[in-house]
Amino acid sequence: MIVKKKTTTSPPSLSVEERIRREILAWFWVGLVFLLVNGTIGQARVIPSGSMENTLLIGDHLIISRVGYDAGLPFTNWHVPLWRNPRRQQIIVFRPPYAPDQTDLVKRAIGMPGDVVDLRDGNVWINGQKLEEDYTLGPTKPAPPGFSQRGRINVAFPYRVPDNCYFALGDNRGNSYDSRFWGCVPREDLIGTPVMIYMSIDANPNAWQPGHIVDRFLAYANVLIHPETMRWKRIFHTF
Repeated sequence: MIVKKKTTTSPPSLSVEERIRREILAWFWVGLVFLLVNGTIGQARVIPSGSMENTLLIGDHLIISRVGYDAGLPFTNWHVPLWRNPRRQQIIVFRPPYAPDQTDLVKRAIGMPGDVVDLRDGNVWINGQKLEEDYTLGPTKPAPPGFSQRGRINVAFPYRVPDNCYFALGDNRGNSYDSRFWGCVPREDLIGTPVMIYMSIDANPNAWQPGHIVDRFLAYANVLIHPETMRWKRIFHTF
C-alpha cells in the first residue's frame, strides 16, 4: 500500500508594495481608533500653572475622562454635553467661559447650581455652612475690589450659583484665576475630570505653555539624561 505524502503549499509571498500598503492601512485604523477614543472618551492634558498646587503640580500630565461629561470630535469645537455632573470638591476640566478658544482650565467644583457661596474669614461657606478643605494653599479671599473680567460682571459675595452652572476655585487660593474673578462655569463648558497622572516632569514652567514646542521637546529629552527630573512617586496617582 502506497501512502501519498501530503504536501503543504506556503502562501504566496507578498510584494514589497503590498506589505507597505497593508502596514499603512493597519496604522491608519490604529490612528483612527485613537482619535475617536481621544475625542469622545478621554484626553491628555498637562498642567501649565501652579493654580492647583499642591494637588496638581506644574508638569503633571493627566488622563482626562470625558465619559458622561462631554463628547466631541477631535480637532474641532463640536461637542455635546452628556448626563454626568460633577460632585462638590471634584476636580474638573473646562473651557474658559470668558475665552472658549484659550487653553482648558483645571479647577475644583466648589459651588453647585443653586448654592449660595460666601467667602469670609479666609474660608468658603456654602449655604451658611463652612466647607472643610484640607487641600488648599493660603486663605480664600474675594477678587480685589473693582476687578472685572472683560464682558463679565463683578462677582459679589454672597454669590448664588445660577442654574446649570458651577463655582470653581483653584486649590492654590492666592494664585488662581477662577470663579472669584469671572463668575461661574456653565455646564456646557465642562469637558471632564482627571482620572490619573501618567507622567510628571520637573522642568522650566515655560515648557508647558501653549506653543512652546521646542521647550517641551527639550524637557522630555532632558528626562533621558537626568531621570531625577521625573517625579516618579506621582506617576499613576489616581483621583
